[in-house]
Amino acid sequence: MNKYTRFPLPNRNQLTAAIAAMMVSTTSFAIDFHGYFRSGIGATAGGGDQACFSAPGVSKYRLGNECETYAEIQLGSEVFRQDDTSFYVDSMIAYITPQENDFETVNDDDATIAVRQFNVRGTNVIKSLPGSTLWIGKRFYQRHDVHINDFFYWDVSGPGAGLEDIDVGTGLLHVAWTRSANNETGDGADLGTGDPVTNDIIDVRWTGLPVNPGGTLEVGIDYGRANLDDEQESAGVDDQDGYMFTAEHQQANFLGGYNKLTLQYAKDSLVASGGRSNSSAANQGSMVRVIDHGLIPLGSDMDMFYVGIYEDTSLDNNQGSQWTSFGVRPTYYWSPLMSTAVELGFDRVSPEASGAEDSDLQKVTIAQQWSPGETFFARPQLRLFATYANWSDDYNAASDSIGPDDSNGLTFGAQAEVWW
Repeated sequence: MNKYTRFPLPNRNQLTAAIAAMMVSTTSFAIDFHGYFRSGIGATAGGGDQACFSAPGVSKYRLGNECETYAEIQLGSEVFRQDDTSFYVDSMIAYITPQENDFETVNDDDATIAVRQFNVRGTNVIKSLPGSTLWIGKRFYQRHDVHINDFFYWDVSGPGAGLEDIDVGTGLLHVAWTRSANNETGDGADLGTGDPVTNDIIDVRWTGLPVNPGGTLEVGIDYGRANLDDEQESAGVDDQDGYMFTAEHQQANFLGGYNKLTLQYAKDSLVASGGRSNSSAANQGSMVRVIDHGLIPLGSDMDMFYVGIYEDTSLDNNQGSQWTSFGVRPTYYWSPLMSTAVELGFDRVSPEASGAEDSDLQKVTIAQQWSPGETFFARPQLRLFATYANWSDDYNAASDSIGPDDSNGLTFGAQAEVWW
């Protein structure tokens, strides 16, 4: 008998039964399916694809001002539980494309697939610290952001390990070690391989501190330092370090909504970041950042998201800047399914260098929206929008479709956004 035909192949019924048995045997692992995406179509008055508008080097106000398809698919499962001890496996793959064609592959210049999360979390695996979670892998880690301009001002996400939710009597303590990399190689360093510089970040946070009725405080420190290999050491790459202090007060029931006030101070490798270290020799200096944002009702059928940002970065090479930003997005709810939103955003970037001109951007969007509920964060959301922006003539705030000599632009289109 030929060794390749010793056992007969199963027929269709046998194969179907085998697959069904495998599926039944794995149903004890319920799969959690989460994700996010935004996608749509837009155009620019005067012709061409949709343009998007942003001031140099800072986050842009999002409504009617996103020119790509972006998606995150997250799959996770609790693979073990016994009493109060559990292990959870999590994953996330992201995809971004310029939404120009039906078939956009990762071979296209601007279409990319990224691994955002792959990690395991063990809760109550350290019995002397009940309620705590030990995690290892790549993950989104306790990110803080402003929704309407997608500004992540405290975010050390990436590969790492940590222990979070440690009960210390008042509030919870969280400790993490994460990693980032930068391609800058320092002053005059000559690396033949061009390997990026690895940075280690230690993040320590104390959350849930009660300070007033309805108000809690979160404080933390991030320390980052370059972890050089032998070649980088020999080439004289700067193993610069840095730190960032953060204090955030969150007030519930603020005018019927909520408010967050954040103060941050950073030095050197953590300047102008959300906590990810960049050890480039150009990043020597300091940063002060103040953010106030929140969501409040304006009557029974209306609410408003608001933000104010001041960031002052002073660098030894005189290449720092001041960033001032104000934005609001009031929304009126015509019914449980339909609303109208208007977003107004202003950004000013003032270079530190003597004689350099300020770069201003003003942007306004009106959007007709359909979503399941009369709340700001109700999703899915379908939008028809029109956006107008104008900016100072010392730079070009627009992407494509608007010439470098123009200082204003009008776009329109449709967009869907959802998270689940």
